[in-house]
Amino acid sequence: MNQKWTRAICTVLTSALVFTGPAVEGTTFSGYINSGLEKVYAKTQKQKDAEKKKSQAEKDLKDKKNEINGLKDQQQTTADDIKNKSAKLDEILAGKKSVGLAGHVRPDGDCVGSTLGVYNYIRKYYPDVDVRLYLEPIPNIFKFLNFSSEIRSDYEESVVFDLFIAMDCGDEKRLGNAARYFQEAKHTACIDHHVSNQSFAEENYIFPDASSTCELICELLDTEKITKEIAECLYTGMVTDTGVFQYSCTSSSTMNMAGMLMDKGIDFTKIVDEAFNQKTYNQNRAMGQALLSSRLRLGGRVVTSFLTLEEMHALEVLPKHMEGIVEQMRNTKDVELAVFLYENEDHTFKVSFRVNGAFDAASLAMHFGGGGHVKAAGCTVEGPAEEAIERILAEVEKRL
Repeated sequence: MNQKWTRAICTVLTSALVFTGPAVEGTTFSGYINSGLEKVYAKTQKQKDAEKKKSQAEKDLKDKKNEINGLKDQQQTTADDIKNKSAKLDEILAGKKSVGLAGHVRPDGDCVGSTLGVYNYIRKYYPDVDVRLYLEPIPNIFKFLNFSSEIRSDYEESVVFDLFIAMDCGDEKRLGNAARYFQEAKHTACIDHHVSNQSFAEENYIFPDASSTCELICELLDTEKITKEIAECLYTGMVTDTGVFQYSCTSSSTMNMAGMLMDKGIDFTKIVDEAFNQKTYNQNRAMGQALLSSRLRLGGRVVTSFLTLEEMHALEVLPKHMEGIVEQMRNTKDVELAVFLYENEDHTFKVSFRVNGAFDAASLAMHFGGGGHVKAAGCTVEGPAEEAIERILAEVEKRL
């Protein structure tokens, strides 16, 4: 008998003894061998199943990334076509007698800044146009912006606009109650920088790599026609969406645009302080509560937290006051992903993702029916919060 066969038999005998445990009276030696072989096979099969499952998960993730990359290419082609035609907001507005404007639900700084920037522009240079801006109630920190008092938060009026422009909005549903005006309008346009945007309007100006929608608005306007009031709106959106120019979405183009807006005479330090830094006492309490109840998960690579509707009522805060919480969570040392949830009135939960490193928040949000950017994204999920977090973490674990 050669050495190769001797080693093979020894391996089988050793496996039999290891896997069958202590001897049982009446069991033959061949019984031990068979038992050992069965358990070796079972272990091998289990390993194969695990490897197959891992391979499928990697394939699914790769397919999702390819889908997003394909969408990026499509968006870039659309945007390049528009740029090559030297499209300007004036061209989109030409001949229109009535214009509706709106942004996404739960408006943030970029949403408020971009929509108010365009609203101010139309009011200034198209005084005969009937222009109306629809947004859900905006945070108080943005109410210093010109014409913010003219934002409409009721949607009862019946009107068909010649043109409706959606801004900072990844899909039609994110317009909320204003979607009906978009659907009924004679013509539609979309200006946005969300990677999940699928060009849902007639005219689309979509650049996923832009820092903010406000930066895109700057590109669509004649620089000479940007007033101080318009500049304040656009600078506010750029500051909030870039974390005062510290997020990775900030580019040299972003900084050049910001410099141009500063040259319009805006009080840029006051804007940063009021729109980004300052929080109310109750907002600080809400952030403190969220940080106090936060947990490190997946070996410290993910930090999670949530606030229930009951907690929000006790703290006297609204959804619009949740700004800044997930960003503060993201600042935790060694954390790659921050996940923050708060409860809506219908008892669903709004989820915000913020990323350090190479993790793709946009694809994660899209998996749960949401969208956004690679570094910052969100979605809405069913509760309870603890169960929602476990579902999210199960998906995150496949991707880390």
